[in-house]
Amino acid sequence: MAKKVVATLKTGKGKEYSKVVTMTKSPKSGAYSFKEVIVHNDHVKDAIAGTSK
Repeated sequence: MAKKVVATLKTGKGKEYSKVVTMTKSPKSGAYSFKEVIVHNDHVKDAIAGTSK
């Protein structure tokens, strides 16, 4: 599934967007969860910091 998303991002206007995957650790159980977001290249740092949607 990830290959399909990455392939579509490399064509046309998709070059302006990046896929950001962040990992957070649950304080309760200690388990890790992953959040995947596709954001504009100008907002990648905001997405990593957690200030975007």
